[in-house]
Amino acid sequence: MISKYTYNDITWVDLQSPSEEEVAHLVEEFNIPPFVAEEFVSETVRSKVDVYSNLIYLILHFPTAHEKRHLKTEQEIDFVIGKNFLITIHYELVNPLNDFFKKLELNSLNTKKNNEDHAGYLFYHIVKELYKNVASEIEKLHPEMRSIERDIFAGKEKTTVKKISEVNRKLLDFKQAMRFHNQTLRSFESAGKKFFDNNFNYYLEDIASEYQKIMSMLENHKDLLTDLRETNDSLLSTKTNETIKTLTIITFLIAPATLISSIFMMNTDFSLIQNTYEFYAVLGAMLLSSIIAFIYFKLKKWL
Repeated sequence: MISKYTYNDITWVDLQSPSEEEVAHLVEEFNIPPFVAEEFVSETVRSKVDVYSNLIYLILHFPTAHEKRHLKTEQEIDFVIGKNFLITIHYELVNPLNDFFKKLELNSLNTKKNNEDHAGYLFYHIVKELYKNVASEIEKLHPEMRSIERDIFAGKEKTTVKKISEVNRKLLDFKQAMRFHNQTLRSFESAGKKFFDNNFNYYLEDIASEYQKIMSMLENHKDLLTDLRETNDSLLSTKTNETIKTLTIITFLIAPATLISSIFMMNTDFSLIQNTYEFYAVLGAMLLSSIIAFIYFKLKKWL
């Protein structure tokens, strides 16, 4: 599917899962090198920047939030940036791009149009929108972590372990999707300063700044989640220790009684129990031994 929009005498062409015919048309219309166009028809594993005399070819991967683990956790977007045209290629629906396209159609984009005379500015606004969407998805994890915090102090430590793992997996997916952005944006900044005018340098630096904000958000969420995990583990460990302590005390309380009963259960000809009174006397001795053990534990403040 192909969409086209003209903005400030700049042509923006957006393609989703382009066909070979659509790619051939772009090559002819915008003078795109054939070996660049070859990469349009299939996805690429890593991000990169290639610079040519008439364009910059840039590949970035952005995280996607999916509840179902088997779905893809990142989306590739290819950018072909010329002086007066911008081409975006992706292989599935990218909601931020679609929303941005609608903003342009409604002329709701708040920009200084007279100063934005090349496609680099349009690329800047698109990337800002993409990073804004990533930030929004990261912020959606905050209520989940607040819920985890409430569950921890409500005595639900066991069920909280799984929730912490799920949120941690989402944070890892975000970081994994954006793992190449830092190096790629640095290369693009260097290339952009040569390809565009000096007035665009601020926008190049601002793009890198937006990326750093995203990484800062991820690190803050990661630190918070680590604190929650440590607190949860500490409470679980305390509960486990209390359980072990209780079981140990019970074992020691009944140990004397068990020993006495074992002695009188021995299969020998010699037996101290000859009548009912002696039987109750043995039971009393067992009870007394347990009471003595209990008093000893209390004096030691183990109970």
